[in-house]
Amino acid sequence: MAETTSDRFFVALLPSQVLQDEITAIKHEIWQRFGSKAALRSPPHITLQPPFLWPLAEVNQLEHHLEAFARAQPAVPIQLKGYSAFAPRVIYIDVVKTPGLMAVQAAIAAYLEKNCGIVDRVGKTRSFTPHVTVGFRDLSPATFRRAWPEFELRPFAAEFVAQSLTLLRHDGHIWQIFSKFPLKSSTP
Repeated sequence: MAETTSDRFFVALLPSQVLQDEITAIKHEIWQRFGSKAALRSPPHITLQPPFLWPLAEVNQLEHHLEAFARAQPAVPIQLKGYSAFAPRVIYIDVVKTPGLMAVQAAIAAYLEKNCGIVDRVGKTRSFTPHVTVGFRDLSPATFRRAWPEFELRPFAAEFVAQSLTLLRHDGHIWQIFSKFPLKSSTP
């Protein structure tokens, strides 16, 4: 019997390219000034379904389910406002917990569990905290204590409408966009 290999994937909402570039510049600043470059291993995003393993040979099935889910979901208005942290290691741009965003995250978690058997066991034990990571776990606690006062009160505000779900795949080094699934248009 042939061995089945599984790859790591996750599902996210990505901002517009202009906003991705702006956030990537912040990630570069944190790398240059504080030595944290792990956040640069993925495009700026809001994770809806954290990393999971899926057989690459069956990725079409996963894409089929994500496409069906996305077709039934409206585009999601997103508001980014200020910075926050998962002390003592992660700094992120805060995402406003709007009803639309919270609903789509809960819906995709339930949908993927029911239809694909994908379960975020940790996510089931805590509430969803939408965020866009700019300084990741490679920040040491001491470096975090130096960096956080600079970001804690720094202003940041942006808005965008997420028009699609994005499936990202880890290539062994970084997370790359694997496929996108348009959300239902809000215009009739």
